[in-house]
Amino acid sequence: MTQMTEYKTVLYEKADGVAIITMNRPDALNAFNALLRQDLLAAIQRADADHETRAILLTGAGRAFCVGADLKESYNPPHETIEEQIMLEYKPILDLISGSNKPVIAAVRGPAAGIGAAFAMACDLTIMSSDAYIYLAFSAIGLIPDGGATWHLVRALGYKRAFEAIVDGHKIPAARCVELGLANRVIPADFFETDARAFARSVATRAPLAVRYSKEIARAATSISLEQVIALEAKRQHLTITSADAKEGAQAFFEKRAPRFTGT
Repeated sequence: MTQMTEYKTVLYEKADGVAIITMNRPDALNAFNALLRQDLLAAIQRADADHETRAILLTGAGRAFCVGADLKESYNPPHETIEEQIMLEYKPILDLISGSNKPVIAAVRGPAAGIGAAFAMACDLTIMSSDAYIYLAFSAIGLIPDGGATWHLVRALGYKRAFEAIVDGHKIPAARCVELGLANRVIPADFFETDARAFARSVATRAPLAVRYSKEIARAATSISLEQVIALEAKRQHLTITSADAKEGAQAFFEKRAPRFTGT
């Protein structure tokens, strides 16, 4: 069953346990303006709160994922500085992506540039069309990466390659993104939408508790010790192994059928 909900700058669809959130400013290559920031936050909050949604697919309408901030928008926000705008308008969305109990999948077609690149890298999984690329366009216009892009780049590439990518400001093609650990897989452009949705559906079929805690631990593993990871795994394993989903998974295995997970 598919459900559609309209926002002004975002398309929201729910189908087969997946909330498909599409940034919908194709004429501006889905560049962020104030309304898109507001709509995207509301849409992800909606998906995060929906118990029927098991995965979130974030993508862009038209020929781009997102080319960053809309430089044509007059800078007259309700905040006095760009620092306030980043912290009060962008960071809540990025925090929600990383903190959601549900896996968030970026489906990148065309460019993911500027803070759009940060959003692509912030998601738990990133799949890219064969014609897609990450473009670190900041240095070309006298700016620095923001939205956590530096954090993701350094952890994926190491300091030297990350710094080179930042100061060179070059485009990183989809296949190279996979090689560097910035993306998970490349999908041929002709099949991108169909295959991206199929990938999200496959993620949505996994046991929700196991996915939730795996995301939590993997995110934490970037900043805590091995001992702390083992302890956290032990606590969360107790919750999963005593769950109804674990019993269903074992029974389905022995009965040679697909499991029917409920998230309990």
